[in-house]
Amino acid sequence: MTRIPKEVNNIHIPELSLVLLIGASGSGKSTFARRLFKPTEIVSSDVCRGLISDDENNQSVSKEAFELARFIAAKRLKRGLLTVIDATNVQPEARKDWIALAREYHVLPLAIVLDTPERTCQARNLTRADRNLGNHVIPQQINQLKRSLRHLRKEGFRTIVHLDAVEAMDRITCIHRDKLYSDLKHDKGPFDIIGDVHGCYTELCNLLETLGYGVDREQAKLLSAPAVTNEDGYTTCRKPVLLGDLVDRGPDSLQVLRLAMDIVKNGHGYCVPGNHDVKLKRYLEGKDVKLRHGLEKTVEQLQHATPEFLAAIKDFIEGLVSHYMLDDGRLVVAHAGLREEMHGRGSGGVREFCLFGETTGEIDEFGLPVRYNWALEYSGRAMVVYGHTPVPTAQWLNKTIDIDTGCVFGGALTALRYPERELVSVPALEQYAVPSRPIGYNAGSPLSLQQQFDDMLDMKDIAGKQILQPRYGHSVTIRAENAAVALEAMSRFAVNPKWLIYLPPTMSPAETSTQAGYLEHPAEGFAWYRNAGIQQVVCEEKHMGSRAVVIVCRDEAVALKRFGVAGEGNGMVYTRTGRAFFNDKVLEQEFIGRVNQALINTGFYDKFETDWVCLDAELMPWSAKAQALLKNQYASTGAAATTALSAVVAALEQAVANGAPAADLLNSYASKQLQAQKFVKAYREYCWPVSAVNDYKLAPFHILATEGKTWFEESHEWHMQAISDICAGDPQLLLATSYRVVDLSDPAQEAAAISWWEALTAGGGEGMVIKPSRLLQVTNNDIIQPAIKIRGSEYLRIIYGPEYDSPENLSRLRKRGLGHKRALALREFALGLEALHLFVEGAPLQQVHQQVFGLLALESEPVDPRL
Repeated sequence: MTRIPKEVNNIHIPELSLVLLIGASGSGKSTFARRLFKPTEIVSSDVCRGLISDDENNQSVSKEAFELARFIAAKRLKRGLLTVIDATNVQPEARKDWIALAREYHVLPLAIVLDTPERTCQARNLTRADRNLGNHVIPQQINQLKRSLRHLRKEGFRTIVHLDAVEAMDRITCIHRDKLYSDLKHDKGPFDIIGDVHGCYTELCNLLETLGYGVDREQAKLLSAPAVTNEDGYTTCRKPVLLGDLVDRGPDSLQVLRLAMDIVKNGHGYCVPGNHDVKLKRYLEGKDVKLRHGLEKTVEQLQHATPEFLAAIKDFIEGLVSHYMLDDGRLVVAHAGLREEMHGRGSGGVREFCLFGETTGEIDEFGLPVRYNWALEYSGRAMVVYGHTPVPTAQWLNKTIDIDTGCVFGGALTALRYPERELVSVPALEQYAVPSRPIGYNAGSPLSLQQQFDDMLDMKDIAGKQILQPRYGHSVTIRAENAAVALEAMSRFAVNPKWLIYLPPTMSPAETSTQAGYLEHPAEGFAWYRNAGIQQVVCEEKHMGSRAVVIVCRDEAVALKRFGVAGEGNGMVYTRTGRAFFNDKVLEQEFIGRVNQALINTGFYDKFETDWVCLDAELMPWSAKAQALLKNQYASTGAAATTALSAVVAALEQAVANGAPAADLLNSYASKQLQAQKFVKAYREYCWPVSAVNDYKLAPFHILATEGKTWFEESHEWHMQAISDICAGDPQLLLATSYRVVDLSDPAQEAAAISWWEALTAGGGEGMVIKPSRLLQVTNNDIIQPAIKIRGSEYLRIIYGPEYDSPENLSRLRKRGLGHKRALALREFALGLEALHLFVEGAPLQQVHQQVFGLLALESEPVDPRL
């Protein structure tokens, strides 16, 4: 118990804890809490009584009030928020439930005892007209408090602050919130995380040197670390992170300990404890520990160690923290792994899990506990790197990875380079021990560990109202009714969901043009980006085709390895709503084969260090996918209009020739006839017969992702040039998109781009798309509109109807609103980026599909489809 000295005016508490104020009625708990804690951090039993009964002193609702207080406190602790319980808490049974709650959420219980004299409490209560306590109540509470003081630590309070005078309470002016030892979020690395060493000192040195570290093998010291220059130009050194189980079974546990102690003591890196390390500490403390599972070998090696070194080992292991949260919470390291709800928490349960993981309570045929694979249910955003359970090869599962590859059993010592996600291993020099059960027991599948568990979709992640948090932009709310539409579409019409790693967003048009005869014009698009602070844009030709996502793998083995897809060829082409583009599987794979050969011919796979690619593209002709739409909507309208209007115009011409006063009527219908003819000509630009692969044209415009990388940070000009190189591999099938880079401060460049657009559209082209210079442009944490389409006058005739450009119709259409469409485009863009990032990072397909389903759900938002 800590008594605060007179000269001290502050208290230190863990930043994540459950703080119980303990004191009799009138001791000043509420005043103390309001003065030193945020109002939102305080859960008051009196306030809860008031919420339930409109009377804070209504003792008859105390049971319900404490149920409410517990509910509120639980919600706060679940979110990792410090919580203060303002109640008397003088009875052990009252504190027992709060301690249980702290343990449930793995936070530290802390007691602040306000030991106010009885006469002061009585005097304060006499001044409160709303309080009517019996004379016996306060003496009884103070007596209960005094009896409790000696037992608080046994009850489970890790920190106890005893304020035994009013002056001591008033003197406290500040509560310092200390970070937990596990909180190293400020350290962004880079790191080299090393699996279970188990006394394999030579292999540890070999691995460190392979990673670029300098090691004094004889003195067991780290001499140097590889330097890395980050994107901001700052140079930092890589840090090794040891995942525990430094000792036992291997030939030289002492040297491993010396090197680990040197790394930690000198701040070169970090180490977390393993269960074997803790068992060694208990042995050194004189506890009754059985010398088995390799400890007997370590004890034998310790025979000639000095007492000072043995004490240093004990202190070193004692000082190791159960786990660390690094890089703003994106990375968690723990010996046996850690559930999401335990990240950054401090409790005996957390430490136990970090050391031993979780068991089912069963014993297998080898006489060993059956370990429960907690990673199967992991869905957190942090990457968890762990060891403890030896595996033949390190494999990702739900953004977790076990890198204990059984070095001491003759396997390898493995490190994960972070943030690169690169695995580096060195082989064991020999087999030093025989495992109690086969490594990789119950394994054996052509699919990765992650893919084996990616076949089942959890409805809770896609059904009902969803609030998604992509890393770019703001949160995205998916309404329940829209989610239901997306689920129906995906379950009935989508391609094999293992291909569905991305869906493209909708695209917004420019502001309505005020220029005569135009609904859309480049001038408004340029003005919009200029007003948004964008200095340079890229104008790309808008092709007359259908949006398509094209995934190509080098061969079918890559399709199986990376996508978990067997027997479907080495790629897929699907529409922006996730449907197969080709109905003919043979034609589809011939098409994929041509694109794949172009990638091989141009050295794409080697240049990008990948075996697969995801492309965003336009696939032409439009009629290949929209044949029914052309036939039933456009062609029928065109045929009916031209046939009927020809007859009407002919009749009116005859009437005028006969002297009837119908000239104005003839001019009107002649204009309609011309508009109908233009309508037919416009949609025919999008049609040509398709019977073989050579009849198609594919115009890629984004390289979205390859193995281990997304390409959103690159400029559109970079994308255009890289894609032009690919197109050179098969110019008959692949079409390089024409584009222009425009400096928005140069009117001449704008004028030239407008002239280019006018030439494109005059020749029957659809128009162009204006984009900020970079594919992903973020200003003040807001995503800049990724693209604005400027469609030509004749293409808009298809969209709005043959007579759209009549003055009266154009005037009406200029009142269209774009706000909802633009907001939708941004939300869909953010979800698409997030889905690809997650897939590239090795996240479970469940998390990828949460974004993809959300994007498709937004497509059913009520927005004018002509925009």
